[in-house]
Amino acid sequence: MASGLERVNENEMKAMDANRYATKKTIAQGMLDIALLTANASQLKYILQVGEQHQFYKLMLILISLSIVMQVAAGLLLVIQSLINMHNTKDRKRGFAINHFIDAFIFLSVFCDIMKMNFGMDPAVPHSDVELLKP
Repeated sequence: MASGLERVNENEMKAMDANRYATKKTIAQGMLDIALLTANASQLKYILQVGEQHQFYKLMLILISLSIVMQVAAGLLLVIQSLINMHNTKDRKRGFAINHFIDAFIFLSVFCDIMKMNFGMDPAVPHSDVELLKP
């Protein structure tokens, strides 16, 4: 009897459920997107408080705004993707296409974040210290 149960468990472990995997992946991507969105909201608040005094104010405002828009778009696509049944071939193709768009939005959002870190939004360097370093 025990050997029969062991075989069933081995077969269950070998067979991967695509819907379960996709759901877990979508949830993990969503959580990371929420963390990045929260960081961008905090940076947007900071740049709006500093205002035109910041050397790259307009550029930073554009980069943060673009990043937030792309994150929201990726989040909406993640919700849509989670509703897709991956067992259906037609739906699976749609799911893969949506996944490519999600990846593109996330890549572009991270690119914007990297660019804004290069233009003075580094949290390791406080704004008041930057002003003291100017000649």
